[in-house]
Amino acid sequence: FLKVQRFLVRLKRLIYVRFWGMDIHPTVVLSLSAKLDKTYPKGIHINEYTYVAFDAAILAHDMTRALKCDTVIGRNCFIGARSIILPGVKIGDECVVGAGSVVTKDVPARTAVAGNPARIVRQNITVGQFGRFHAT
Repeated sequence: FLKVQRFLVRLKRLIYVRFWGMDIHPTVVLSLSAKLDKTYPKGIHINEYTYVAFDAAILAHDMTRALKCDTVIGRNCFIGARSIILPGVKIGDECVVGAGSVVTKDVPARTAVAGNPARIVRQNITVGQFGRFHAT
């Protein structure tokens, strides 16, 4: 069953990149239920070894303000379940976004954020691929 799931994730990423024109690195892992903005798909940029958990939403447009802008997620990040990344937000490398967070502002590199709106809970964190904390 795991092989089927991995195949479907690769297929979903391929459709996002080839058909919708999103910038998603091949090493990115997306949950099958993650939602990426299809109104302005060229504004979605997700870098290497990032994990986007289930029901997370990444937006690149805001119809109320007629806004279309780039939303960038750095390398080695973890985007928690049911979190929302608003349009134009830049998340630095090696960041962790807690589950259910609403990210309204840029997140500096090596930072953990959580809450609604998301606030910094830890800085200068060290994570590996897919935002996994190193064992201490």
